[in-house]
Amino acid sequence: MVQDQPHVEIAIIGSGPGGLSASARAAARGMSHVVLERQSHLADTLQGFQAGKLVMATPEKLPLRSDIMFDAGRKEVVLENWRRQAEKLGVAIRYNAEVRAIAAEEGRFRLTLADEGELLADKVVLAIGLQGNLRKLTIPGAHLPHVEYHLADPQQYQDEDVLVVGGGDSAIETALALIPHNRVTLCYRGGEFSRAKLGNIQALERAAEQGHIKVMFESTPREIESRTVHLDTAKGNATLPCSVVIARLGATPPRPFMERCGIRFHGSDATALPELSPTYESSVPGLYIIGALAGYPLIKQALNQGYEVVEAIAGNPVPPTDEPLLLEKLAVAHIEMGVDAFIDKTRRLVPLFAGLTHLQMRELLAKSRVHSLSPGDPAFFAGDYSNTFWSIVSGSMGVLIDPKDPGRKILLNSGDFFGEMGLISGRRRNATVVADTTSILLETDRRTMLRLIASSIPVQKALDRAFIVRQIHRMFGVSLDDGRFAPLLDQMRIEHYRPSQTIYAEGEQGDCMHLIRRGSVMVDRHIGGKSVVLAYLQAGNYVGEMALLGRVPRTATVRAAVATETIRIDADHFHQLAELFPDLKRQVHKTYQERLAANADNRHGEQTSDAIQFLIAQGIGEGTDILTIDESLCVRCGNCETACAQMHGGISRLKRDSGSTMGNLHLPISCRHCEHPHCMAECPPDAIHREKGGEVWIDAAQCIGCGQCESNCPYGVIRIVEEAPPTPEGFLPKILQWGKNPRWLWHRLLFLQRREDPYPEAGKGMKGEKDKLAVKCDMCRNIAGGPSCVRFCPTGAALRTRPETLLERLRRTH
Repeated sequence: MVQDQPHVEIAIIGSGPGGLSASARAAARGMSHVVLERQSHLADTLQGFQAGKLVMATPEKLPLRSDIMFDAGRKEVVLENWRRQAEKLGVAIRYNAEVRAIAAEEGRFRLTLADEGELLADKVVLAIGLQGNLRKLTIPGAHLPHVEYHLADPQQYQDEDVLVVGGGDSAIETALALIPHNRVTLCYRGGEFSRAKLGNIQALERAAEQGHIKVMFESTPREIESRTVHLDTAKGNATLPCSVVIARLGATPPRPFMERCGIRFHGSDATALPELSPTYESSVPGLYIIGALAGYPLIKQALNQGYEVVEAIAGNPVPPTDEPLLLEKLAVAHIEMGVDAFIDKTRRLVPLFAGLTHLQMRELLAKSRVHSLSPGDPAFFAGDYSNTFWSIVSGSMGVLIDPKDPGRKILLNSGDFFGEMGLISGRRRNATVVADTTSILLETDRRTMLRLIASSIPVQKALDRAFIVRQIHRMFGVSLDDGRFAPLLDQMRIEHYRPSQTIYAEGEQGDCMHLIRRGSVMVDRHIGGKSVVLAYLQAGNYVGEMALLGRVPRTATVRAAVATETIRIDADHFHQLAELFPDLKRQVHKTYQERLAANADNRHGEQTSDAIQFLIAQGIGEGTDILTIDESLCVRCGNCETACAQMHGGISRLKRDSGSTMGNLHLPISCRHCEHPHCMAECPPDAIHREKGGEVWIDAAQCIGCGQCESNCPYGVIRIVEEAPPTPEGFLPKILQWGKNPRWLWHRLLFLQRREDPYPEAGKGMKGEKDKLAVKCDMCRNIAGGPSCVRFCPTGAALRTRPETLLERLRRTH
């Protein structure tokens, strides 16, 4: 396609979407260039996709800025289109040209190839992707011949028991491709697919609902044998028949090669990205990095960056496509500075973000809200159920120790952050935070922060450290936020437990205590030949102190009621803290005496124990507000359902006669308003929200009726309903009705007649069609008096209450 060129203006390494786009832009500008591709074909990563794979053009909202056109389509079609465009545009590609070294010398670069040839270039663009450095399993049996890390052709597997490992797009697409002729299980260590494309998640959901695939969350393979695989799951150990394992675990950057080129990284951990300027220039002047190596693996992002990097090299830097959106965010907060300047300021002043690249900060800013608060303005109040994360860019914020006395507060200054406890635990805010001086803050939603934590080890460590310090301070009034205690803090670690997993067992020697940072636990003792539940403790409590203070064996067994995280403090470190801080010792000793007395006075009995276990089984461990009905008072009048329906357009949000019952305690099918709502995970239009009071509700104007929340809810409290609303008369009312869905509105305005809906997942049509809508209890938010089911119960049988209040009432009444 091109003759060897000893000296070019731009050498582009890699012929994937980023490299192709960069070379097309260079050709359009008349700049001498060459694309160095180590394989004998174009776009090796895309070539490696399975046959017939649909290549998506996401993010949908991101405009395409490239001379290389790209639309979603089958892999083979996309590759052929790119090949033709490259030829038409005069892109210069040299195949079988693997670059072994890049050396800067006298204002240019010398590139050494595997065949010992050399090439000189004024600038270099590195766009090589990650697929040459696949992550692999390291468990027993990972060496067996039926363990694969790639799927070339799904048709090569027929009538097999296949386990696909991973939670990204490649894992989901591999699993879906294998379904037609095999029995497929997809296992993923996480609790939700936070990194995959929406279209893939929806396709997987449909396949699972139809019984074509088994999806196992919070599961990891432990050992592989010739015909079976052993897994650790949220419910314990599991063994599956398995003749093929395909692990799609992602890939890591070729860091040694990049470091030999002189490129610096943001930290030493495996997830660290290279240092880049806003124009993709690395720490080596004249050497640029785009695409997956820069932390942006999506095709459309790489195409845009290929265009932008050549424009920057040509002396015509163009603003990124998200620039108007970010400028608008700053303007709303009355911040008069450019996006790059604000990002640089934030990275400089907030240590938590110092290790993020400029591009990562742009993405973080795009998904955050910028606030400008005046003295006295609140960020949030104690008791709120918000779970966003706040970073102080400038100014200072006060954490009110006593809301009645604004003078008693802890000051947080520029560079500090807060809100991490609500982010992690899902519980109510435990303090009110207000601006002490004029302050600029970033408020970041929970999902964005969880993705950032997963992708940045330094961010994860910083948040864990802050959580430990603040949790100990909140529980015991002890401040460890001092360099002297760093070695002690380093010894404290976060432990993770699956539902029903034992944290420690009765009779064991106590070697540590646990602060519950997320989830909840059950405490039980073996009494009269039976396990009797003594207590249910939520995040914010601690267990294990009795064995440490009394220096006796464990007096009870503690198990995780739901997925739970704790802060483990070993015995030696606990005693060090107790000696340093007498107040901590007194507080823990007081709790110790109270629990000793409770153990001696075993009035709970088996009835209360059974009731607690019953409630845990019904999801109280995750819930924050539970609807209960006292069957001894209920007269079966149906007022609760009727009132609910009248308050919600004729559709009741509860089912009185369904649900579970133990004795006189009945839990009807009604939302528990979980700490970390399952229904909110992967809601396509982000139609599910949480109020500060804890109410989880569905915005009917945003809901598209896809049913994903219904599938995700483990308690069956969400329904998809159909209703046929009257069609408004006149043109303007029609527009207003269509305008509930912007995509819908544009389609109707373009055609103004009945057509096949290009977005059938919206579940909404023209006259005579029924709207699909997800409905659930919203605790009658914005309705005076609170939940109507409780207000209109004539006997007081219906009650909405917090789990801890309900459990305490059970203890008192038995």
